[in-house]
Amino acid sequence: MKNTTIEEYQSLARDENVVFDEKNCPMTASMKVIGGKWKLIILNLITLNSPVRFTTLKKKIKGITQSMLSLSLRELETDGIIERKVYAEVPPRVEYTLTERGRSLAPILRSMCDWGFRNMLEQK
Repeated sequence: MKNTTIEEYQSLARDENVVFDEKNCPMTASMKVIGGKWKLIILNLITLNSPVRFTTLKKKIKGITQSMLSLSLRELETDGIIERKVYAEVPPRVEYTLTERGRSLAPILRSMCDWGFRNMLEQK
């Protein structure tokens, strides 16, 4: 898809002849970065506790394996959402923070949290 503005995209989306697939749907592009069982939980914790260490994330996320946490963090780093800082210490210390791109997700994450909280209360 060529570089279009949000308004142009919205106009295209309303067109009855446009068919969406994984290559031209912005929601799919978003979910490729933040989707999955653990990434939103990880991002929420980093947003609330930044900078945060690997061991803290592991302790605060019930049920996540060390390898899944490592994989998710690596993917978020590759996508430019988080930054990993390694300190030259013994034992090594690694901290994670949001990048500027990651911080741009903060209002979206906050809205998702608010929506989820309201709906959790309604389900009780």
